[in-house]
Amino acid sequence: MKIAFDHQTFTHQSYGGISRYYTILANELAKLEEDACIFAGLHRNDYLPELPNSIVRGVKLGYYPPKTSKLFYTLNHALTQVQIKSWGADIVHETYYSSLPPLGSTVMRVTTAYDMIHEIFPDDFTVNDRTTVHKKRAFERVDHIISISHSTKKDLLEYFDIEESKVSVVHLGVDVEKFQTDTNYEPRQRPFFLYVGARGGYKNFRSVLQAIACSCSLKTEYDLIAFGGGSFSSEEMGLIGEFGFKDSQVEQVSGDDDTLVGLYRQAIAFIYPSLYEGFGLPPLEAMAAGCPVICSNSSSIPEVVNHAGEYFDPMDYGSMASAIEKVVGSSELRSKLIQAGFDNVNKFSWANCAQETMSIYNQLVGANE
Repeated sequence: MKIAFDHQTFTHQSYGGISRYYTILANELAKLEEDACIFAGLHRNDYLPELPNSIVRGVKLGYYPPKTSKLFYTLNHALTQVQIKSWGADIVHETYYSSLPPLGSTVMRVTTAYDMIHEIFPDDFTVNDRTTVHKKRAFERVDHIISISHSTKKDLLEYFDIEESKVSVVHLGVDVEKFQTDTNYEPRQRPFFLYVGARGGYKNFRSVLQAIACSCSLKTEYDLIAFGGGSFSSEEMGLIGEFGFKDSQVEQVSGDDDTLVGLYRQAIAFIYPSLYEGFGLPPLEAMAAGCPVICSNSSSIPEVVNHAGEYFDPMDYGSMASAIEKVVGSSELRSKLIQAGFDNVNKFSWANCAQETMSIYNQLVGANE
């Protein structure tokens, strides 16, 4: 079967969960000896060069000239549609929600629903954001939708007029071996909690600061490291000072995957306070690295974390502080969470993700013959 990933809809993203997802998926399908190819046009995806040349059709650019993103978007759309049709794809997997329709293609089409953040938290986006409109068009256009969690499927059916039979759930995977590899990351002098990713809006980073600040023992004995998400804003620096943290007690760190693995493996615990996630890979990464997980009880997070985390109410920083104190105060509980994490993470593999996705492709193509 020829499986074409229509990548042009996300040409502006160099890194990110979505880019990583379909890059890994295409590679795993190739391992199953399926004929999978990502049609990328003139892209900026830093993951694609890591793949064999046979899996990628496209050229990586270091950057787009100023004010040319829309031009590249349109050019890539036209280019990839012609290439996919010429290649003779049996199924097309749209990697994101394109505002432009396919050009004269009649093959079966699939897209992936990652989350309903734009619908649930509209105030976090500008009035000009048209993601929901593009989503609706994509969902109507494709023959099937893959949801990355049951929670996201539930939200998808609530916010869009879609038949439940049109949606299948396929969980994402995690590279366990990568997060269990020893790194040369320099040990920290003080024990620390780890936070990973973006920090604004529904990500709820402010509540982590409040939770630690409201506990004398946590605030005195532990540091907090925020990995990724860019440097702290002036507002965040103001909050850190307002809550009374000492200099360098709260630190933002950027780096590659080796840096992140080193932080997971050293942290006293990983804190995940998000109000909403479509899936949530960081808790699984922490589990794979042997880091205890303390997390929100909202959206898809319990579905992914299962019994391998200490939960709190993300709307109540006092609840968060109690959960953190409970974990750091008991070596027995930390050991229990670490072992439960190892057991849980083995349920989420990219090989399973590829096999389940391939089963959906087969059903769609078979029904169309």
